[in-house]
Amino acid sequence: MKIVLQRVLSASVKVDGVIVGAIGRGYLLFVGIAAGDDEQLVRRLAHDVSKVRLMEDPAGKMGVALVEAGGDALAVSQFTLLADFSKGNRPSFNGAAKPDLARPLFDLFVAELTFHLGRPVSTGVFGANMKVELLNDGPVTVVLE
Repeated sequence: MKIVLQRVLSASVKVDGVIVGAIGRGYLLFVGIAAGDDEQLVRRLAHDVSKVRLMEDPAGKMGVALVEAGGDALAVSQFTLLADFSKGNRPSFNGAAKPDLARPLFDLFVAELTFHLGRPVSTGVFGANMKVELLNDGPVTVVLE
């Protein structure tokens, strides 16, 4: 599992021109589920995301967790995070979980993160062609695996 976390001032995701998820200040999470991932890993990473201290404290330093800062989260499934270019210029996605495994694990990630944050997590639409807009804050971008 790979998560690209971006601290944002705002983010939204559209499907067919319609906004399906949007947040103000918080974390935009691109979530890639790998073949072999399991519920234990998903639960751990959801917990990790809830505890990572990337929001600014009163001194302007990264030192506050999302829940303490009153921020929101938007999770977008993205199998392309598991791209493998080891055999040339065209990516292979063999390392990504098949949709029948990835969808329930992504849903579990959202449910676990919702639990840890104590408020709903916005999402895109699993498997859809999505358009994501964001205003990165910092920029702050980290990868969790």
